[in-house]
Amino acid sequence: MLRFSLATLLVFVAGCHSSGPSSPYFPLESGHRWTYRVTTQGEDGITERETLTLRTLGSSSDEGLEGGPAWRRRSDSGVDYWLRADDTGIYRVASKSDLDDAPKPDKPQRFVLRAPFTAGTQWQASTTAYLLMRRNDFPREIRHEHPSIPMSYQIEAEDQSVDVPAGHYDHCLRVKGTAMLRLYADPVRGWRDMPLTSTEWYCRGVGLVRVQRDEPAERLAYVTGGTRTLELESWQ
Repeated sequence: MLRFSLATLLVFVAGCHSSGPSSPYFPLESGHRWTYRVTTQGEDGITERETLTLRTLGSSSDEGLEGGPAWRRRSDSGVDYWLRADDTGIYRVASKSDLDDAPKPDKPQRFVLRAPFTAGTQWQASTTAYLLMRRNDFPREIRHEHPSIPMSYQIEAEDQSVDVPAGHYDHCLRVKGTAMLRLYADPVRGWRDMPLTSTEWYCRGVGLVRVQRDEPAERLAYVTGGTRTLELESWQ
């Protein structure tokens, strides 16, 4: 299974760069590290587990990004992200995998969290299908057919509490993302609208502590789906 890419899962998002670090809901300054437990439960009954680590590497202007310096994050899956924070929120401006020669700019900006950080704030960004798979085709991953799917996000609640392996956290935002992907399901049911749902928890002073991604296929003949959770195990 594809490693859970925070580039799209979090909907990272050129604009003016912030002169200081980010909101407490998404720390960007250098020296932080988050390790997550990632569990994928397929509708075929197969469960996969792995870990994902992210590190903040500080503000950098060496990559020639439009708009000046940006805050850099590095994933141990081999992807770098450059983000900025200002009064509109926190957003990604570029990303780069180990296979890329240079960072790829994000146009338009891709928000992680849009301000104000209060219940009811909404935004939209693209996602893809991480868990929906063709049963018999190759490649099986539907993300190759649909690399950019519009997803609507909303801060559903404030001051939430959440428990993860790293501990108990209060004063968290809960963010919900919803999208629909139309697929040919099988000869009997024909075309179906497949729901894609992400629920994310961001906690003060820590950042992202939990994500649940749901992509059910409901035992369709041609397509299978599943659920993926990402939970904070440790951070510094």
